[in-house]
Formats: sequence, C-alpha cells, structure tokens
Amino acid sequence: MGNSEYDSFLELVKKRRSHRRFKSDPIPDEYIDKIIDAARWAPSGFNTQPWEFVILKEEEHRKKIVEITASYWVDSKEMEKARPPWQGKTWELKGMNDEKGDYTEAPVYIILFGDPRVLDALPMGVQCDKHRKKLIYQSSLANAFLNMHMAATTLGLGAQWYSAVQTPKNACLIKDYLNIPSEFDVYDMIVLGYPAVTPPKKFLRKPEEFIHWGINNKGKFRTTEKMQDFVRKARAWVTGCHAKKGEFD
Repeated sequence: MGNSEYDSFLELVKKRRSHRRFKSDPIPDEYIDKIIDAARWAPSGFNTQPWEFVILKEEEHRKKIVEITASYWVDSKEMEKARPPWQGKTWELKGMNDEKGDYTEAPVYIILFGDPRVLDALPMGVQCDKHRKKLIYQSSLANAFLNMHMAATTLGLGAQWYSAVQTPKNACLIKDYLNIPSEFDVYDMIVLGYPAVTPPKKFLRKPEEFIHWGINNKGKFRTTEKMQDFVRKARAWVTGCHAKKGEFD
C-alpha cells in the first residue's frame, strides 16, 4: 500500500467516531446494503462467517428495542454507586433515552447476531480448546462489526456501538421479539443515522506510552498509579462527552 493510500486510510480511521446524537432523516436502503456488504468481507476464523444481520427501520420495532434496553441505564446508574472512590465522580448517565436527538432518533438499527453452529467447521485442535474457540468466534463478529462502522463513515453517516443489547435479559427479550433461533447469540447493535452534533477532540494515549520494541521491556509498562490516573481521565472524558450531548470513542 502506497503512502497516499495509507494516508487516506488513516484519515478514515480518524474520522470514524461513535455518535450519540442523531437526526431523524431517513437513510437510503442502498447505504444499508453497502454497510452489510462491507461486513461480509470481514476476516473470520477459518472463514466460518458466523454473522447474521437483522435490520430494523420501522419505528415500532426500534421503539421496542429502546423499551427492552431502557432498564440497563437504570441498573447502571444504581451500580455506579458501588464504584471504587479512586475512579472519580459517578457516571450519572445523563441524557440517555430521555432527550430528543439522542440515539432513539436514529432511523436504522442493525443487530448483529452470531451463529455458533458454524464452529463445527473449525479444526478439532480448535474445537477442543474452549478458550481459543470462543476468541475466534468473537473476533470474527468483531471484525464484521468494525467494517460496518467504517463503511458508515465513508457514507457520511454517524454510528453508535450500542452494547446494551448484550445483557442476558435484553438479549433474551430481543431474540424473542425478533423470532431469532435460540442457538444464536446477540453480539451487538449498530445505530445508524446522520450526525446531529460534531464530535469533540478524541482522548488518546501517546504512541510512546504503548509501543514496545524488542524484549527489553522491564519497567516500561504503566505502574498501578499511572493506570489509575488514566482511568480517572478516561472516565472524566466520557462522562463529559455525554454531558455535552456529544459522541465518544
């Protein structure tokens, strides 16, 4: 890949952001087809292609997903009270599900499901290694999911990584509502729409903090104190983005 191609790729990577505020303007079906097409080209372990996609455009179906997952935010707010004091202020989850312009305004939801039955195609050396088998399955789905986000960015769309669909309760209710086979797993949901706000500058670690060459690495990784400082800063940045009704990640 030449420098110009790399520069274009890096620009795309930088442009991709997780949005939290959307316009309700409709998305062309052609865009959805392109996003799914990009996903199906993702690398998967032993080419197992474990993905299935359910596209929700109808308002009644999107509202049902919002209704099912709403309890997650209530539970999370309560659980935040149990966080260790050193992590900083409580994440109060302001503006989630209750303010016009948030993710509930987005016109398209795509839920990515995994079909673990395809894992029978793996070599026996992998099938008998539960840890490796699980990682290959999850990484394959993650690759497809990332391709969806990148494709959405090229089309001028905002996308949200909506993991609240993954909890056991929510996954159970969503599968029942959508008539999904019991064997399937809910991997994640991507929320798609035109962005309603401009993302803030992204909080990133400096390359020299995480790049390590060769084997002489003793004492070069973060201490517990430095890690805790990073955790506080990361939490503060994310909560600040939510408070400003912006995006993060």
